[in-house]
Amino acid sequence: MLIGIDTFGADHGRSGIGLYLLSLLSKLPKLDSISYELFGSEIDRYNFTTSNNFSFTGISIPDSVLSEFIWHLTRASSFSVKRGYDVTLYSAGGRFLPTKFKVPGVAVVNDVISELPSFNQGSFFAKKIKKGFMNCTKIIVASQFIKKELVSMSINPEKIEVIHNGIDHSLFYPRTELTGDVVEIKPFAIKRPYFIYAAKLQGPAKKHVELIRAFSVFKKKTGLPHRLILAGGAGPYFDTVHKEVIDSPYASDIFLTGFFPHENLSELYSCADACIVPSVGEGVGMPVLEAMASGVPVACAKAGALPERAGSNALFFSPDDIDSMADAMETIILDKTLREKLHADGIAWAKRFSWEKTASKTLEVLCQAAKTRK
Repeated sequence: MLIGIDTFGADHGRSGIGLYLLSLLSKLPKLDSISYELFGSEIDRYNFTTSNNFSFTGISIPDSVLSEFIWHLTRASSFSVKRGYDVTLYSAGGRFLPTKFKVPGVAVVNDVISELPSFNQGSFFAKKIKKGFMNCTKIIVASQFIKKELVSMSINPEKIEVIHNGIDHSLFYPRTELTGDVVEIKPFAIKRPYFIYAAKLQGPAKKHVELIRAFSVFKKKTGLPHRLILAGGAGPYFDTVHKEVIDSPYASDIFLTGFFPHENLSELYSCADACIVPSVGEGVGMPVLEAMASGVPVACAKAGALPERAGSNALFFSPDDIDSMADAMETIILDKTLREKLHADGIAWAKRFSWEKTASKTLEVLCQAAKTRK
């Protein structure tokens, strides 16, 4: 069996979808009866193949969302036939997907669809993606929250499989040897103690502004020496967040790192006093689990997929209530008994998730879809 894997929409490995795809590819079972072939932008030839030796077919089209969207509408289905795929995995299925399938297609959705910039009700993009969902063979989603959203769009729930993303436990684990007052991760030297929130400055749903304001309330009320580290690339919301930092009376205690390499995040997590995740647009919630796996107590919004991902192992707050968020920050620092419980329970909970399990279940769905080929 030959499985085609679409790398379009994975942002050359630098986004959440990119990390998902890299992690999945590294753990897909190697079987004599199954071969994998990647396809996508020619510039991604070595971004996704260096660790797995999978073959790659480059598509020579402009590196733009519109060009890639149109290619999927007009050529992707015929391309799968031409390449001889038995099934095709569309790793950014919430963004790029054919509307007709000559070969069984499996869409992966790691996004909260309603939060995608292009997915406005009634838009051309939204109509085409929804038609793709209707016509594809299977849809893999990262949470029950995303499944419920798709079902509300009249997508058949029987074709939707919930497969939670895994964690790289060789990367995210408690680093008890890091005991210094300063965390040195080149080119940064970050003084402890601090809160950590790792998220691209993408838009208001990430709640950076509210977190900065809650941090100011926390500082004023407690007088504690904590800093706030915002680790994430400078997306379209950068100017708004940057202005909020400048206007804060505690601006000197707030640090915007810009893009932060994923492989260094565990060290940044492990040295934090707590991880705060205020986002309301999370369909996956990886920062919650990565922080837990690193041994860090987590406080997060009671919104999106976060309650599902955290279970009963985090302290929850209302993401639209600044005082609620500030109170959670105070509690998670000062309540020693709670901190110890969240630390221990979080580590145990995170162990339930691995990329080996995710890859194995994904392959099962692909094999099921391939059997439907006429």
